[in-house]
Amino acid sequence: MATLRLKRLRRRLWRLFWTALIAIAVLTLLANRWVINSTDAYVYRNWALLPENDVGLVLGTSPFTGGGKPNPHFYGRIEAAVQLYQIGKIRHIIVSGANPDETYNEPRQMRKELVKAGIPDNVITMDFAGLRTLDSITRAHDVFGLDRITVITQEYHAYRAVFIGKKINMRIAAYAAPGPGPGFQPYTREIFARVKAVLDLFVLRTRPKFLGEPQSIDLNKSGSAGSGDSGGSR
Repeated sequence: MATLRLKRLRRRLWRLFWTALIAIAVLTLLANRWVINSTDAYVYRNWALLPENDVGLVLGTSPFTGGGKPNPHFYGRIEAAVQLYQIGKIRHIIVSGANPDETYNEPRQMRKELVKAGIPDNVITMDFAGLRTLDSITRAHDVFGLDRITVITQEYHAYRAVFIGKKINMRIAAYAAPGPGPGFQPYTREIFARVKAVLDLFVLRTRPKFLGEPQSIDLNKSGSAGSGDSGGSR
């Protein structure tokens, strides 16, 4: 009798396990489709159709891969930011990322590379509290007082950034920076990061870890290195 009860209990547990696993898979799929489908029209692959905004926001990542080589995602974002500034699509650049200790500082590394590429230092603002994409986007709105912005990152990451910006009523566009595909591990991480973004925005009501006092960006000091034409396709 006890053996029969144990077998029934095991069957119920297995059914519960598979039901929960299927539910998680379905919710993950639906969340990802929601994020991508609702933002695809705001992610631009060609600069010619990208709307002009005063400020571009470069989202942080490490300048090096786990193996110590230059990170193509980092340098792709720098290349894209330089291009958009030079053709007049943006006038000012915020570099937002993490700086957990003295040996690792994403905003300083981004500013260093932008200046090396010819971007004037006075048109670059560093945001040291961009610990997550949600933090970087929300701080652009709440701390720097921006209601419209161009996000600069790779395409697979851009959907989530735009999704967050639209939820807080920003007029946001994203420019897909050059770079290789995310690879299996980063792509898998991004799949679950989109689910986390949906939960953060609609269930948990997550706020940035650090906000602080408002900071103004003086666009009078910012300029444009040039202007582009309007042809092309996205």
